[in-house]
Order: sequence, then structure tokens, then C-alpha cells
Amino acid sequence: MRTKLALLSLIVLFLVTACSKEGDFKLTGKINGLKKGTIYLQKIEDTTLVNLDSLVVDGNSEFEFITDLKEPQIVYLTLDKVDAYDYDDRIMIFAEPGEMTLNTSLKNFESQAAITGSENQLKLDEYTKIIRRFNDQNLDLIKKTFEVRKEANEDSIIYYDNQLQNLTKRKYLYTVNFAINNKDYEVAPYLAVSEIFDANVKYLDTIYNSLKPKIKKSKYGNALKGYIKERKNAESQTTNTVTDTTYSEDD
Repeated sequence: MRTKLALLSLIVLFLVTACSKEGDFKLTGKINGLKKGTIYLQKIEDTTLVNLDSLVVDGNSEFEFITDLKEPQIVYLTLDKVDAYDYDDRIMIFAEPGEMTLNTSLKNFESQAAITGSENQLKLDEYTKIIRRFNDQNLDLIKKTFEVRKEANEDSIIYYDNQLQNLTKRKYLYTVNFAINNKDYEVAPYLAVSEIFDANVKYLDTIYNSLKPKIKKSKYGNALKGYIKERKNAESQTTNTVTDTTYSEDD
């Protein structure tokens, strides 16, 4: 009898464990003020936004999504509202296997989003907070650049153009340093391929070489490795083309 009970307990434990692993990622939350609409959990696959799951909201603003997620990566919570607007709202999430929560409001869907349960998300939020300051400064400088161009003030045009270039350099260097300082997280290679992909390849190389082995093997680590290889090949071909042209001109 005891043997049967023990066996039954093991079976129940197995079933409970199997059910808990139905999906590696669980996202729960609430959208205050939402009465009707459809919520989508999405990710980018081969440059295309694809649906992982969806939920029709009819009165209850709470939601829950469970899906397979083998490693940390960017996903999106998209809201298709039943209202007068002809655009959707979308929140970017640096998802990680396990449980996460996202609470926001209908009125300020993206700006009021509070996301917990992901270390990469915390790092991304930290980075975004600083980058917003760079972006605000950039907009101010662009506005001033337009103004001085209307006045045809050559000295001021040169000054603000230099200010814009310096700001861009500072933004890129901040991103490089942030990625290196967070080499233990998948957010590091993600920022390299999404925010400073057009930076000098030596900076991208520096970020990649600083990554921990586990992060190098991640989705974004592999993406960064492949992108660096493409950049180097392209630059090598350009150099060879210029060299061939020079020899032809000398001949």
C-alpha cells in the first residue's frame, strides 16, 4: 500500500512539474482602463513581427501569457484597442525564462509600463533613461541648427554641427561603456547590434571580446559576432577595390 502511495505521489509530482513547464516564460499583468481590445505577445523572427499568443479583452483588464522562451530576448506586448485611434500601442520587453509582470494603463500604455522579473529589463531601463537625455539634447541642437541655417550664420552653423557630432560620439561611447560594464547580460550584445550598429567596427569588436562565454553564445551574442564578420568582410572588399583602382590608374 505504501509503495502504491509513493508511486502515486511521484506520478502527481511529475504531472505538476510537466504542467509548470508548459511554457518557459510567463507574463502576467494588468492594463488599467482597458475594457475592450486584443492584446498580442509578439517577437521578431527573420525581420518580421510574429504573434506568439493573443488574448481578447472584454471587461477584464488582466492578462496572462505562457510561451516557450529558451533564452533572454526582446518580445513585445501589443495592444489593438477598440477606439478612435488608427494605430496600436506596443511595449518592448527584454523577456527572460521564468515569470515576469507588466502593469500599465490604457491612457499611457508605453510610458507608464512597469516591468519586473528580468535583470536584462532592469539594465535596459537604466540605459534608456540616460539615452533619453542624449536624445533630448540632440533634438535641441537640431532645432538650433535649423534656426542658424535660416539666418545663414556660418560660424553658428559650424558650431552646432560640431556640437551634434560630439553629442553622437558621446552617445556611442556611453553605449560601448555600458555594454562592456554589463558584459554578463544579454543586453550588452543587443545594444551593440540595435543602437550602435553603424559605429566603428573596432568598438563592436571590443564589446564582443568583453562578453562572458555564455553571452557570446546567446541569441544576440551570435548576432553581434555574425554582424562584425560581415562588416569586416565588407570593409576588406572595399579596401581591395580601392587598391585595385589605384593600381589601374598607375598603369
